[in-house]
This record gives sequence, C-alpha cells and structure tokens, in this order.
Amino acid sequence: MSERSLHPVEVANRVIDSGQAEAPHNRVTHQLSVVDDDVAVIESFSHCWALRTDEGLICFDAGGIKHGTEVVDELRRWSDQPVTHLVYTHGHLDHVGGSGAFVADAEARGHIRPRFLAHEAVPARFERYRVTNGWNLVINRRQFGGIRNRQDLGIGDDGPAFLPDHVAEPDEVFRGQMSFTVGDRTIELRHARGETDDHAWGWEAEQRTVYSGDFTSWVFPNAGNPQKVQRYPIEWAAAMRDMLAAGAERVYPAHGLPIVGRNRVEQVLGDIAEALEHLTGRTLELMNEGATIDEIIHEVRVPDHLQDRPWLAPQYDEPEFVVRNVYRQFGGWWDGNAANLKPAREAALAAELASLAGSVEVLAERAVALAESGDLRLACHLVEMAVTAEPTHEGAHRARADVYWRRRAAERSLMSKGIYAAAARESETVLGEETVGDSLG
Repeated sequence: MSERSLHPVEVANRVIDSGQAEAPHNRVTHQLSVVDDDVAVIESFSHCWALRTDEGLICFDAGGIKHGTEVVDELRRWSDQPVTHLVYTHGHLDHVGGSGAFVADAEARGHIRPRFLAHEAVPARFERYRVTNGWNLVINRRQFGGIRNRQDLGIGDDGPAFLPDHVAEPDEVFRGQMSFTVGDRTIELRHARGETDDHAWGWEAEQRTVYSGDFTSWVFPNAGNPQKVQRYPIEWAAAMRDMLAAGAERVYPAHGLPIVGRNRVEQVLGDIAEALEHLTGRTLELMNEGATIDEIIHEVRVPDHLQDRPWLAPQYDEPEFVVRNVYRQFGGWWDGNAANLKPAREAALAAELASLAGSVEVLAERAVALAESGDLRLACHLVEMAVTAEPTHEGAHRARADVYWRRRAAERSLMSKGIYAAAARESETVLGEETVGDSLG
C-alpha cells in the first residue's frame, strides 16, 4: 500500500493507539486530504490547512517557497472559493514562502487578495531575515546539508534572497489574541512563544479544534536548534497545557499527522509538555546548584517512559540542544570555564596541543582510533585540533572527513547530521575529492 493511499487520520490513529511508529509521519505528497466536514489539508513540507465556509476559504500557512504553486493548485481541485484569510502560524519560510502563489491565484481569478494575519513579531522577523540574509543562507545550507533530496524541502535556501520579495507581509497583526469570523466559522488566534517568538495557534471552539502550527510536529520539539535564535521550551510546554485546558479534541499540525480524539490529544500533547517540562525543570535545578553547561548536558535526559514515543523522535531537533537553549535563555553565553571567558585563538591552542602531542599526525590518528572505538565526541575534538593546527594538512583533513561521516551516521537528528556532513564536506573540498565516508549513511 502506498504512502499516499493511507488517509492521514487513519495512520495517526494507528500510531497513537499502538505507540509504534509507521514512518514517515511527515509526508510530503503535495496532495489534499479531506479530514473533517469542510476541512482539508495539503501535505507539503509544511502543510496548508483549509477551512471551507459559506463565504470563502480560511487557510493556515502557505507552504514553502518552492511549492506554493503546487499547494494552491491542489487546493483549487477541492474548492474554487476565494481565500479570504490566510494565517501565518509563524514567520518561518516553509510556512510563509508560498504566500505569493496565493496572491497570484487571487489576481488570476479576479478575487480579492487574501488578508494575511500574523502575530505582531512577524514583520520584525522578516526585517531580521533581510538584515542577516547571507548568514541565513549559510546556516540553512548547513542545517539541511546532511540530508538528500533537499530540493523537496521548498524552504528557499539557494536563492540570492533568503526572504524573497513575493512573500506577503501581514495585513493585520495581533499581540495576545484576536478573533475573526468568515461565514459560519469563527477562529480565535492565540500567541505563545515556542519554536519562535511570533508563533500563533488557532482555536475553533465550536469544533474543539486546534490549528497548532509547529507546536506539534511529530518529531521532538524544535526548541533547541544550535544555529538559530532563542527558542522557548518553557512557554512551549505551557501552550500544550493551554490547548488541553481549552478542551481540544482535534489538533491539526503544520508538520505530521492530524490528532483526532480527546484521548489521543491528551496523550500526544501531554507527552510533549512533560518532556519539555522535565528538561527545563532539571536544567534550571542544576543551574541553581551552580552546575556548568558541560555538567548539565551530560546529565539531563528525557524521562525513560517518553524515549520511544513516535511523536517525540529526535529526528530534527534533540533534547540536548533544548537543554542548551534553556541555559542560554537564563545563563548567558559563558559556559562556566574560566579559560573560555576570554580565550586564546583556537589556532594557537591547536598548534600548542599538536606540539605537545608531537605532531598533527598523532592527533589525527588518535581521532580516527577513537572514532573506530565509538568515542565520537572525543574524536571530533581531536580531529578539529589537527586541522586547526595545520589547515592544509591532507592527512588531517582525510581523518576529519572520516570522523565526521562516522559521526553523521551515528546521529538521529537532521540538525546534527547536517552540521557533521557539512564539516566532512569542508575537508573533502580541501582534499579535492569525495571520500567513502558518505556511504556510512
């Protein structure tokens, strides 16, 4: 049976009820499924949810830059009504990037342009993207550099502008909450910080339905992310509790599968909240005891009974990064090591250690031996010292590529895989050749 032939609610119910994963949970079909009366989802890298009213369509999120047209074309096979409102759950490009296709569709059909709604911090995010355009292109390539078929993501990381001009600015913004009505449906938008500072989730009280954006995504919460701005795991957990307190019986996410039925909603949202509450609570406890980040990241873990939940798999972000983000939010950038407050240049330290070891070759060979024995964390430190001490040393770069391909193969999260693959490819560029390491996975 093909992935497309399975209805998303059917898959979700089976996974939640059994506790057994049936990958992929995040399906990128660019095809529409009717999920409830007058409610449909187009499953893209980031989904577009559409509500049909007697006066037009309400949409949550627009899909990514590269797939907006596909999303709109699929939507039009279901309804030719005008899109009256399009809600940005937050300002990430996989959610707003397809907005230009919605504007173009309205113009082509002679419809009134959709009214774009968002939290008040979204325009500031867009401006930040413009100011840090080059930086965002660099980190996006690195973040997604460890996976294949990157063209399917549709998040716009290869063009001259990270935020393209065709992305629609919000027409109306709100701070805490707002409500709007289209025909027979009333939607309340509520703000909560989580993956971003500008995140909104939609609540349709009559249907007991949450449109959750990235608050639920069928992977471990993206509340760490080592290359991006501050995330807010404490507020994220609180948002889960708020959705439960509101009486949610359906949760429709921007990534992953619909969650239908009060018991299933309680299971998934409760698990997300508990995992984040445990990580943040234990991290703050240790900080209050004077522990350093080095001590904390090697101690704090998700509770054992949540380790194997299919909707908490660390396939994108991971718990260790969430711990770091809690420390950053409350503890600043210094790691507690006095030498790191005002450090020497890394190159000087690496050269000194290579001299003490006897040669760069000694460091590189030891790094490979450690990697082969399974101590990949320590291996990475030594191989970085080797290439930093002698940036053109062929043997050191060959060892570095080998170590980082091994590290990538051992990791689960896309973020880790991307960073380690990028490091391996940096050394391959110096060597002028591809190594066999990519075959490790």
